Amino acid sequence: MATQTLKRDVVIIGSGPAGLTAAIYSARASLKPLLIDAPPDAEKQTTPGGQLMITTEVENYPGFAKGIQGPELMEEFRKQAERFGTEFLETWIREVDLSERPFTLYGDDLVIKTETLIVASGASAQWLGIPGEAKVPHGFGGNGVSACATCDGPLPAFRNKPLIVVGGGDTAMEEATFLTRYASRVYVVHRRDKLRASKIMQDKAFRNEKIEFIWNTAVEEILGTPEEGVTAVRLRNLHTTAEHTFPISGVFVAIGHKPNTQLFRDQLDMDEKGYLITSGKSTATNIPGVFASGDVQDSVYRQAVTAAGTGCMAAIDAERFLDHLPVAMPSGEEVTIEGEHITPDHEAIITPDGHMIPNKPELVAQED
Repeated sequence: MATQTLKRDVVIIGSGPAGLTAAIYSARASLKPLLIDAPPDAEKQTTPGGQLMITTEVENYPGFAKGIQGPELMEEFRKQAERFGTEFLETWIREVDLSERPFTLYGDDLVIKTETLIVASGASAQWLGIPGEAKVPHGFGGNGVSACATCDGPLPAFRNKPLIVVGGGDTAMEEATFLTRYASRVYVVHRRDKLRASKIMQDKAFRNEKIEFIWNTAVEEILGTPEEGVTAVRLRNLHTTAEHTFPISGVFVAIGHKPNTQLFRDQLDMDEKGYLITSGKSTATNIPGVFASGDVQDSVYRQAVTAAGTGCMAAIDAERFLDHLPVAMPSGEEVTIEGEHITPDHEAIITPDGHMIPNKPELVAQED
């Protein structure tokens, strides 16, 4: 089969709140964006629409006083992006070359050339890999199993119920403490006899009367029914190997998140966990013309509304870049599409061939 080549001004990788918001804004700016979805894959845990596609009721997204189902919310995002002319393509991107612009993306029998790239590929929760954990209908994911207490903890299904949090780091302590606002009791199940969390987070959890710790224990299986959701877990003591069934109404897996950035290693700057580093003043990465939004660059908030906000920012940054306006970089410099660099103090402009020009009109006039 012949390889097809596409050329675009804006390509967006990712179809969660960040990617679809970037599509809405860039499409309204008549940039005709191409948004690339990863195909559904249970093993790789990819779902077009992002993590909200496995979330039941979303109560904290502004504008929906009575709440909205996660998949329904993402369908509204998608319809809005389509309305303004976003083009959608479902394919795996196997390789990217960001060494020069236009950037090159390689898919299956497909090459995509783009002047700007918005990375919104998100982050995936790390899972235990045990029976009952998979997404509905293969397990209880979205029906009693969650990886986001802030998203799902306040839902009626978890209120005044006993819940389990799996993990021993800061994320687990934060999730457990948050869940005590709603749960009747929170059990933290950890494989060791001491926590990995920071001392301040440990102290906070130990002081909370609604949190109880189950040490040296692993969750082996999540049990329940389609009608009731989660009803129990099978626990195994790692010292004695004894197993028992523990009645519970919900399981929150809090062993960390992994940003979906493997595709960009050795090209885009990342922190030690793999999250993309952006400028702080913009969504620009270390490569001019490449922008990052959503959970792929956010290890702290990880909310749909914050992802959407950075998606908006990335689209505006891409539009500015294509309009030959300077965009702030992580280095503190500002860079234009022509390759001009404005120094962090805004005192000078460095041209692509290395010449330095004063960035003050009066100095330029004096030189003339």
